[in-house]
Amino acid sequence: MPPHAGRVRRRLGRRTGALTVGPWSPDWLPDLSGRRLTAIRAARRGAVAAAAIFGTAAAIAVMLNPAVALDQPVLRVGSALLVAAGSIPGLALLGAALTSSALDSRPTALVAALAMGLAAPTAAAVSAMIGVFVIVGLVRGIGPGFEIAGQTLEAGVEAALGIAPLLVLASSAWVLVVRRWAPHAAIPSA
Repeated sequence: MPPHAGRVRRRLGRRTGALTVGPWSPDWLPDLSGRRLTAIRAARRGAVAAAAIFGTAAAIAVMLNPAVALDQPVLRVGSALLVAAGSIPGLALLGAALTSSALDSRPTALVAALAMGLAAPTAAAVSAMIGVFVIVGLVRGIGPGFEIAGQTLEAGVEAALGIAPLLVLASSAWVLVVRRWAPHAAIPSA
């Protein structure tokens, strides 16, 4: 925090330890060190890496899942791509959230990889489930939307159990990609 920030708060009649998060706050001051911009860029890179790596894993899980009993390979690949596309928002949010931990020390990066491996199937299944619920709910009604969303969640859990070794490799690859693809300046801990 810049040295004059306390004077500005006292002059405004506010003496708080609250974090100012944006330019809409009356106590906001620009970050002259560049740490905020570095953290934002790193989070974006982590989100893209998680969406690419775990979105591919979700597509593979759908194609290998015996619950998706589609005779034609085109339909199997198409459904895999749709589920992967539906799971990308949840995976990107998870990747952005865990990026700062992955860029910290090696033990913290190991914990981030473990968290990513455990939470990625949940994020993918829930994100796809929400997408299915919205689309089916708009087309066929709320009742069928709930039913098919539940089936999507069940199939997602079964598919995640089927590709557990791939999830270990994917979470390790995600941490390595994030650490190699990170901005040159390390993100300091608060």
